[in-house]
Amino acid sequence: MASTLLLVIVFVFDLIAFGLAVAAEQRRSSARIAIEGTSRYCVYDTDIATGYGVGSFLFLLASQLLIMVASRCLCCGRALAPGRSRAWAIVLFITCWVTFFIAEVCLLAGSVRNAYHTKYRTYLSEQPPSCETLRKGVFGAGAAFIVFTGIVSELFYASYSKADHGFRTQSRDTGIRMGSI
Repeated sequence: MASTLLLVIVFVFDLIAFGLAVAAEQRRSSARIAIEGTSRYCVYDTDIATGYGVGSFLFLLASQLLIMVASRCLCCGRALAPGRSRAWAIVLFITCWVTFFIAEVCLLAGSVRNAYHTKYRTYLSEQPPSCETLRKGVFGAGAAFIVFTGIVSELFYASYSKADHGFRTQSRDTGIRMGSI
């Protein structure tokens, strides 16, 4: 039977990760061009979105680690009972890792890109500096994949628990007996 406490903890971690990713999307850095004397340069506002993105990354990582430790990453431990639950557990395991990887890449890339601020100046006669900022939607995509990862990982754990329940492999020798009757 699936551990309700584990499912609740994972849900809370995923909810926090989702909230932080949405907050990061809302608080992305923006820039404006400032003029000082004969030069122009970029002035960036607060960099809080980077911290939110990293926090979201870490909460999603903790959530995934909890599920994988509890299920022994599907490949370690005893064999699962054959049937639908095992088939679903395998499919959901693969899907869980794919959505997790996409979410983490979005969060990490968004955090790194949001933290990048151009530091050069140009003179008034030259082209204005390009004040590069994070593209809209990167943290939003991460938030969407956090939701997918949360749903799939909890379904995976439930299927794994159902397939793991009570199945034991034979441990004694089942070979042909060569003795007399």
